[in-house]
Amino acid sequence: MKTTSPTNPLEAQRDQRWMRAALALAGRGVGRVWPNPAVGCILVQPGELAGEAGRVVGRGWTLPGGRPHAETEALARAGDQAIGATAYVTLEPCAHTGETPPCADALIDAGVSRVVVALEDPDPRVAGGGIARLRQAGVRVDVGCEKAAARVVNAGFLQRVEHGRPWTALKAATTLDGRIATRSGHSQWITGSSARARGHLLRARFDAILTGSGTANADNPRLTCRLPGLENRSPVPVVMVGETPLDPASHLAISGYTRIYGGGSRPEPETVLADLAHAGITRVLIEAGPGIAAAFFRRGLVDEIHWFRAPTVMGGDGLAAIGDLGHDSANALRAFDLVERHIVGGDTYDVLRRPDLEMSNTARQKD
Repeated sequence: MKTTSPTNPLEAQRDQRWMRAALALAGRGVGRVWPNPAVGCILVQPGELAGEAGRVVGRGWTLPGGRPHAETEALARAGDQAIGATAYVTLEPCAHTGETPPCADALIDAGVSRVVVALEDPDPRVAGGGIARLRQAGVRVDVGCEKAAARVVNAGFLQRVEHGRPWTALKAATTLDGRIATRSGHSQWITGSSARARGHLLRARFDAILTGSGTANADNPRLTCRLPGLENRSPVPVVMVGETPLDPASHLAISGYTRIYGGGSRPEPETVLADLAHAGITRVLIEAGPGIAAAFFRRGLVDEIHWFRAPTVMGGDGLAAIGDLGHDSANALRAFDLVERHIVGGDTYDVLRRPDLEMSNTARQKD
């Protein structure tokens, strides 16, 4: 659908401000709403004087489990104040009847005068239908405000709908030279406590976390989010079992939530991701050894890298974070764009993303 935006620069500036606020609300649902998208909605009544930004009368975001939807929440809070308001929605309002009535109809019935949509919903059940329904009812609709940022927030949902697999990110905690363990296998702890806490916060923003049986047996991890107040945000644990069987006494083996793939030979990453997508998983975080990391890289299945880097050097006899990829030429190396850089305690935390994705690739440094 063609992007439409206001020609008035002041109105465009207001739209950007409110849409960014709606995107911040949408971010609250990331990792908690699968298989649904994480959506934010803000209802704004225009200011009484020219140039005023307006007044928020309702706001909402997709709640855990995907229901209620953001628009429903915002409208409930606004009540009659929604009449004549502008709705800023980070993803096209749904036009189909599922567990709840269409959000497009709810906005029409509430009497909003305008809807600003960041991104069209590629779900075939919607795919422009919500926008068309609003316009047919006489509601002004503008599309495309903060589109790139909206794609980042809902990268998992979009990847699942458009490509049939979850958004896949690799997390690594290494030395400066990319090592995750000494030659004796010792790895605790390469990065500091602040970086480890940030890693747990990262887990809370993913639907599933994937590792291999080798790592599961060696470290016996729980793969949970252990930050106070976020214990209920732990992702679904996933184990790829290769030649090494999963220890039946390990935490992951006895957990009733772990999804286990393989046995005898390691399953193909494409098969695992396709099955997870079928189960509704939209975002997968890989915390695994070099073999699994290399398998996903070789197939071009790593969309994002979360790299925690300690200011230390281990040397060539340490265990590399990523196994052999078989490159004979530097020209064949896959490139990633640096999109964020943080200083976390004494460590550096970089977020890198594939450059071929339709997203903002402007690096930000924070300390």
